[in-house]
Amino acid sequence: MTEKNIRNIALLGSTGSIGVQALEVIAAHPDGFQMEVLTAQNNADLLIKQALVHKPNVVVIGNEALYHTVFDALDKFNIKVFAGEKAMEQVVEMDTVDTVLTAIVGFAGLKPTISAINANKPIALANKETLVVAGRLVTSLAKEKGVNIYPVDSEHSAIFQCIAGEHENTIEKIMLTASGGPFRGKTINELSSITKAEALRHPNWNMGNKITIDSATLMNKGLEVIEAYWLFGVKANQIEVVVHPQSIIHSMVQFCDGAIKAQMGLPDMKLPIQYALSYPSRLHNNFRRFSFTDYPQLTFEKPDTKIFRNLALAYEALQKGGNMPCVLNAANEVVVNVFLNEGVQFLKMPDVIEKCLQNISLVKQPSLEDLINTDKETRIMATELISKI
Repeated sequence: MTEKNIRNIALLGSTGSIGVQALEVIAAHPDGFQMEVLTAQNNADLLIKQALVHKPNVVVIGNEALYHTVFDALDKFNIKVFAGEKAMEQVVEMDTVDTVLTAIVGFAGLKPTISAINANKPIALANKETLVVAGRLVTSLAKEKGVNIYPVDSEHSAIFQCIAGEHENTIEKIMLTASGGPFRGKTINELSSITKAEALRHPNWNMGNKITIDSATLMNKGLEVIEAYWLFGVKANQIEVVVHPQSIIHSMVQFCDGAIKAQMGLPDMKLPIQYALSYPSRLHNNFRRFSFTDYPQLTFEKPDTKIFRNLALAYEALQKGGNMPCVLNAANEVVVNVFLNEGVQFLKMPDVIEKCLQNISLVKQPSLEDLINTDKETRIMATELISKI
């Protein structure tokens, strides 16, 4: 990239795990990227520190009660400060923004992403829930507006890299790799007394709490299956999950002639973040390099969907379609939050999600309003179910 091609980035969710790593990538390439917007929901202290280092034009704090804290700290540095959900949606529409990196976790990332697409901003998508909840709406809108969506999830980035230059060739199967999380091979009895601390100890990846718990339950992989369905235009039965404990092969694509392409590397989210922001260029970096001699064996196995039921529930929600993936996501966000506050047992989480899928009414062609209502209804139901366990 040249100075003339510096991309101004709006980073939504700058204080989370992906956001923090994205800022490292951006800071390492001042000739390629410049911070234009930083946003956070509640972590005002870190948002202020980031703003003082990266000097964005605008910051947004989602929690309006924290507005004056952020404003008082940044106003003298000529950094504009806004607050609230609407500000999150509006700031991505600024003419000075070239690319929007959505790193907000959960359903909260949906509306800002839609606003960015409506404003014709390319999306670097780290918020998988956007496509899980509203895949049909978001992909249709992106196609209508001619907006590109570049995946940031390591698995979907891997697939994106594998299909580069293969536009004329038919995909036979996508293979999403999964580490298996910290409880791979555990029995039901062993999982009955799992603690929050144990669930947060992921063997390979450094991620935020919510995604780490999702990885432990295999829900993260289920959400990624739904995301892959919308990103790559394949059928549900063309998406296979393969447990690969070393997390070196990030995903694979099998083509119609049987040939398989795999994207490999050490488990480091900074690489897919950088690729999404710089595409189609590959930028030099100082990331640690993979060596085959350090990993003499790469192993693979089938996921156990009887013990880790969330993966099966995700496929079920995808097959039912409509608003069911929205139900899946909302119920999961509730149970994970309660689990992190030690209010529900590890093995009870899929029970709550399954009951929500069974009891929320199916809407085959949901509008955005339908999805917002489904999200609210599911959260109420999930909370009530947990209170009865």
